[in-house]
Amino acid sequence: MNAKTKTARRQRIRYGIRQKVTGIALKPRLSVFRSNADIYAQLIDDVNGLTIAAASSRDKDIAAQKGTKGEKSKLVGAAIARKAAELGVKEVVFDRGGYLYHGRVKSLADAAREGGLQF
Repeated sequence: MNAKTKTARRQRIRYGIRQKVTGIALKPRLSVFRSNADIYAQLIDDVNGLTIAAASSRDKDIAAQKGTKGEKSKLVGAAIARKAAELGVKEVVFDRGGYLYHGRVKSLADAAREGGLQF
């Protein structure tokens, strides 16, 4: 499968997920983006079009730590859960962004659950 087809397939999957999954202020959408080197997570209120909180593996405290990409995604999950707790958010809707629920995406979700988020 060439790169053009792979990204187009992921984009179609993403649009299908976004038709079903929306976040509100009380239950925002936890959106995940995974690049080759990093992973990003955002809490999004779709009604107002606002990003409530964000965390990524490029944050200074996470980037400074040694470890694999999988271990860093666990740290990102814990960081987004901590930021959500500070804002008083306990429940979220998980948006895997067209990626398989496997590997780094799964480890981020599991760490967010351990941090107190429910989805």
